Amino acid sequence: MNKRYLGALFLSPLIIVLFLGDIYLKYVVMLLSLFGMYEFYNIIKNKNITPLSGIAYVLNIVYYTIIISHNSLNFKNIFLLTTLVVFVMMCIPIINRKYTFIDVSVTLLGIFYVTIFFSFIVLVNQKQYGNYLVWTIFISSWLCDTAAYYTGKYLGKNKLCPDVSPKKTIEGSIGGLLGSTIACGIYGVFINSKGINIPLFNFFAIGVIGGIFGQFGDLAASSIKRYVEVKDYSNLIPGHGGILDRFDSILFTSLVVYYYITIIMGM
Repeated sequence: MNKRYLGALFLSPLIIVLFLGDIYLKYVVMLLSLFGMYEFYNIIKNKNITPLSGIAYVLNIVYYTIIISHNSLNFKNIFLLTTLVVFVMMCIPIINRKYTFIDVSVTLLGIFYVTIFFSFIVLVNQKQYGNYLVWTIFISSWLCDTAAYYTGKYLGKNKLCPDVSPKKTIEGSIGGLLGSTIACGIYGVFINSKGINIPLFNFFAIGVIGGIFGQFGDLAASSIKRYVEVKDYSNLIPGHGGILDRFDSILFTSLVVYYYITIIMGM
């Protein structure tokens, strides 16, 4: 069996969790983010950076516990907590000379990039009609990735970002964008047929922004791996690498979908 399909089978339980939603989704996302943080901090050590990973793991659990307990994200409280965390971490290199401000900076990046970006899946699910809208994150990301892969494989000629990801092509990127847009639009038609009153153009718009920024997420992950000179974040998922290899585009897509639903749709 093709390793890509084997990896997809490995991730299939996530589909069940998406149907269940609520507390199950929150805890699964928390576990995914913990694995993702481990991968991020583990590869970054290749550049002789020593992240404060223990503190980051604790903060990850605290952060998701807050979301799970209060079923919402209070940006004021998160801002105050983040400010306190930065304050404390900036004191650590003074107390322990083993760490530097670079270690602190990379640790904070991991918290934002993995913990907080992952949490937008949960936050979308908590919105009105969130149990339906959360699917747009994965439909956009997965269909963009699949369409880009096959379009690039058979039609790709012009390199997209050769210095970051040599195999990606402009043709593949366009194919991915179209795949995301069409798939989300079809999903919107299906949702409306079930009596969910969300204007159809929103699904096409989510497909467009998800298709664009999901690819940015993919390239951002590639730039990190290229910097630390590794092919994959880990070998956890057959044919796909690690958690961050599989969810790199989802991290960015979940964020833009959340802000689209909150700001543009006013939900």
